[in-house]
This record gives sequence, structure tokens and C-alpha cells, in this order.
Amino acid sequence: MSQLERADRILDTAQDLLLRWGYRRVTIDEIAKRAGVGKGTVYLHWRTRDELFLGVGAREAVAMIEAVAAAMRADPAEIALHAYMRRFFLEAMRRPVLRALFTRDTDTLDRFLSSPARRPLQGAKLLASREYLGALAGHGLLREDLRPEDLDYSLPTIAFGFFAIEPLLPKQLALGLEEKADQLADVLRRTYGPARPPSQARLAAAAPEVVEIFERLAREYRAVAYGTTKGGDPEHGS
Repeated sequence: MSQLERADRILDTAQDLLLRWGYRRVTIDEIAKRAGVGKGTVYLHWRTRDELFLGVGAREAVAMIEAVAAAMRADPAEIALHAYMRRFFLEAMRRPVLRALFTRDTDTLDRFLSSPARRPLQGAKLLASREYLGALAGHGLLREDLRPEDLDYSLPTIAFGFFAIEPLLPKQLALGLEEKADQLADVLRRTYGPARPPSQARLAAAAPEVVEIFERLAREYRAVAYGTTKGGDPEHGS
């Protein structure tokens, strides 16, 4: 078994137990036992329990970002802010650990929601967001009077409000996930989009720059997922 296969087995086990038992009950001993490895092997990849669970979330984030980038490569219209956030919402909500993170599911994640272990990814996310918005602005894909930094507060407030409201929605509000994503996209298009729909040529010109930003972000998440922030390589060991 390769280092990467072993790491995936540990992450698979940790994710399964996290979703079934919740963060508070899951121990490294139990993860190692069910993954068929020694406890010390787990610590070869992740120094702490929180880093391991960060790895679980980061691996799902890699899959989400790669799906976003693939959609952008297939259709440059997907780079527009409203289209990107629509897909982001759908991809995150369809992945159980990311859904728990973004909806602040304390039953599943407990104190991990406030763990300092999550901080290494926060800078990467902010950088990607600012670079992404800068690329959109540079290609005329945002409202003309907006600078990327003008969205630092309002954009996450709107976008993550759609996640945060999930546990509070009344049961009689029978909206499907696609309908919720469509409403998020409509709000963002009306709030931040250019006055005139951009041409396909303008979107195509911006797409390679935007895709590269998200591919780089995926690589940063992957490094965290497999414990390679310590200088190791997921294929060749720590």
C-alpha cells in the first residue's frame, strides 16, 4: 500500500466516524483500529487529532474546488461570480463534511468549528477570493464601481448566509437545493454583476487566469489534507 492509499484509508475512516458519531466521540485510537494501522502511523501524517479532521474537510474541499475548476474549463460562463457561487453552494452542500462546516453543525463538529487548526486554510481562501475578484474586475466582469476589496464583507455575508440559514428554515419551505442555489446566484448577479451581460469572448479571455487561481487553491488544500504541510509528499512519504 502506498503512502497516499494509506492516508486515504485513514481519512475515509475518520470521515465515516465523524459523520456517524460526531467529533467529540471519535479518537485517534478508534480511527487507527478501524483503518487497520498503528496509532503512530496516523501521526506520521497528522500531528494532532484536529489536524486529521482538518485533513478530512480539506480533502472534500479539494474535490469541491476541482469540480468548480472543471466546470469553468468546460464553460467560461462559469467563472462569473454568481455562477461560481451557485456551483460552490451546490458542491459544498452535497459533501457531508463541508455541509457540516458551512452550516455550523455543532452536533457533528462540536468544538472543531472553533479549532485553531483551521487557520492555515483561512489565508489561502482569502488570497484566492481576492485574486479571483481581482481577475473578474480586471476583465470587466464586476459592476464598474466595485473594487475587489469592496466585497470583503458583503460577499461572504450574503453567500454564507445561505448556508447559515439552513438549520433554521421552516419545514414547510420546500425548496430544493438547486432552487436555493438559483436564488443565491440571482442575488449575486443583481448585486455585483456588470450592467450588461459580458460577451463569451470576454469570459473566455478571463477563464485561464481564474482557473489557475482555483487549481492553485486545490493544491494548497491537498497539501493540508494529506499532512504534507510538514514538508512531506503524499506519494513518497513524510
